[in-house]
Amino acid sequence: MDRNFIIQITSESLKLIRTENNYTQDKMAEILGISKKTLVQIEKERTYANWTTTIAICALFRHSETLQNRIGGDPMEVIELTAHNVIITPREKTMGGYVWWKNIDEFKHHRLQQNLLSKHYRILDDENYRIISTFDEDVVMEKWQAIKSIV
Repeated sequence: MDRNFIIQITSESLKLIRTENNYTQDKMAEILGISKKTLVQIEKERTYANWTTTIAICALFRHSETLQNRIGGDPMEVIELTAHNVIITPREKTMGGYVWWKNIDEFKHHRLQQNLLSKHYRILDDENYRIISTFDEDVVMEKWQAIKSIV
């Protein structure tokens, strides 16, 4: 999943996200910091949101069912991965990957998973905390092997 695809998904979902939250076009434009004219153009699929607006939508509406179902989970995780390629920052509690995730391997209460929609990888510990997320299979496999040799 790359930047352009995330922009496309987010733009195509904007009207549903707005109606899901019971916002008028005026209110939604104000929340996103764009003009109503721009919002209408995006909703009518005449143009796509820019990257900054896409990030704002994903951040402000990260719990939107519409957005989560289109992206395959937390939209901000996908945004961060697109920007940084790998996330190995403080552990973040997850829901455990029972909806949008496929278990690739398990080892002593650790799970290597791949997202079914975005195709990115992550490793979870026994309490469902994310240890690493990345689109790079080589990076996640190296980390997986390190975990298997330590644990």
